[in-house]
Amino acid sequence: MPLDDVVISRAIIERFTQKLLDHLECDVAIVGGGPAGLTAGYYLAKHNHKVVLLERKLSIGGGMWGGGIMFNEIVVQEEGRAILEELGVATLRFRDDYYTADAIEAVSTICSQAVKAGTRIFNLIDVEDVMLTEKQVTGLVINWSSVTLAGLHVDPVTMRARFVVDATGHVAEVAQIIARKSGARLDTSSGGVVGERPMHAEIGERMILENTREFFPGVYAAGMCANAVFGAPRMGPIFGGMLMSGRRVAELIAARL
Repeated sequence: MPLDDVVISRAIIERFTQKLLDHLECDVAIVGGGPAGLTAGYYLAKHNHKVVLLERKLSIGGGMWGGGIMFNEIVVQEEGRAILEELGVATLRFRDDYYTADAIEAVSTICSQAVKAGTRIFNLIDVEDVMLTEKQVTGLVINWSSVTLAGLHVDPVTMRARFVVDATGHVAEVAQIIARKSGARLDTSSGGVVGERPMHAEIGERMILENTREFFPGVYAAGMCANAVFGAPRMGPIFGGMLMSGRRVAELIAARL
């Protein structure tokens, strides 16, 4: 049977449109497809919650692809290793409490496991605003990232979520939007996004779990975003804290769903 180009196009358009329509309302919307966001998606979807993950880039995985200075190996400690092993990522012991993993295997496997668990990922989507009702975030305002990059004046659409996870890394984009556009104070010492401190892996890894929490009604910080919101050090190319933060935020939100 000959292939019909229009049928191919119709299949893509109809399937994607239905997928998007089915997820304009969800339990949890995760912004950012790095290791923390993907891990959160995996654990939430695994427990049958309806999860959407939005990533502005074409690729998923955040900074994990490049390891350190483009050496595509990552380092995790014992707690992080346990999560990688659960997901099916092989690790090698380097010395006591230091383990390495291939960055490509780690990203591709975590992404695959999150999707298989039920997380629905939409890449090339930019979050340009939040839906705010009675001082609680109830959803996100989204557009194609290509529209943002091109500076086009194209109106966005909305997505309703019971909870939002800001996993946008160093820039803490959702938190920045809330602080800038709503005029509301975040649950931080400054009332806004404090900003991350210089690198200190020991403190940064410890603080990331403490900072993985709700910072505005309905919105949680996870991954490097958590340390950026609350002003803790960055930690460089060690990824155990990112994984643990993703699992932690999933536990916190699951307890409320």
